[in-house]
Amino acid sequence: MSGEEDVQGSKILTDVKEAGSNQTPGKDDADPAEGSGRPRWLVPVVSAVVVVVFVMAGVVSWMVVSGRDHDREAERCSRAVALLETPAGGSAARAARWREAAEVSSDQVRDVKTVIAMARAVKNAGGTSPRTVGCDASMTTRDLKATADRAEGLNGRYGELDRAAKAVLASRDAKDLDDARAALDAKKDEAARLLGDSDGKVADNATREALQQAIGQAAQDQGGKARAWRDAAASLQSAIDQVNASMQAKIQADQQAAQEAARQQAQASQHAAPSYRPSYGQGGGGGWTTPAPAQQSAPSTPQSGSAGSGFDWQQWMQNHKPLGNGCNSDGVCGIG
Repeated sequence: MSGEEDVQGSKILTDVKEAGSNQTPGKDDADPAEGSGRPRWLVPVVSAVVVVVFVMAGVVSWMVVSGRDHDREAERCSRAVALLETPAGGSAARAARWREAAEVSSDQVRDVKTVIAMARAVKNAGGTSPRTVGCDASMTTRDLKATADRAEGLNGRYGELDRAAKAVLASRDAKDLDDARAALDAKKDEAARLLGDSDGKVADNATREALQQAIGQAAQDQGGKARAWRDAAASLQSAIDQVNASMQAKIQADQQAAQEAARQQAQASQHAAPSYRPSYGQGGGGGWTTPAPAQQSAPSTPQSGSAGSGFDWQQWMQNHKPLGNGCNSDGVCGIG
């Protein structure tokens, strides 16, 4: 369009020159100094016309160029704003990822540097809430350019925030997987020890068989998701709990059996104990005595020192001294 306007200006100038040359100057209009026969007013008029034409051409050219700049800035602004408004997953999902990553602490990731980079990106972006920018064709070229610059700057900072958030979440998931694997390995060791220690010590051996099966399943590769490893550990823990409960049930059953055996033994001992009968001596004294075994009866009439009796009564009494409550070693108890 600028070339067409220049051609039009040149054509107007040529027409003006031709019109001036076709006029027949009068005597009074001739320039005596030059002797050319041209009127004096012709040169200033032509010059003024030329200036006007060039000014008009410049104005038209400026308007054309300005219009092109306006269109270009409007297009750039619209493109930058579109990038802000249509990120992967949408603005809401984008902001949610930022906030999730910003809340991850350094002890939750495999690489601490990712958390540091995330904090720097959040600061550069001015927070984790995306800002909106709008463009309109009615805006001036200057405003469109400023808005486009701002939108492009935000896109750059938000892109950095996207990359930082992705790195933090990936590092967190990696550590979570490592922890889940380590937890399952420790649980497998615990289950293997319990399987050996519980042999013959459970009320129901089916619990040990279930534990052995759970150990075999836990030994398989659980994939790249931490949740699968945690689920395997949970299943193994359930089998461990069942074995422990069965062992405890057997301990209680054994204790009850021991108590019952002791009670029955006590009853048997009570039935086998010797019977007691009261014995009363002269003078009202009495006491509990056990039946005495058959003893050699003493002669009813002692013959102390009597010659020819053949029995030494005193010697017999010395050999049968009373024990305790008037009883001797042969079980004979005295009276009173």
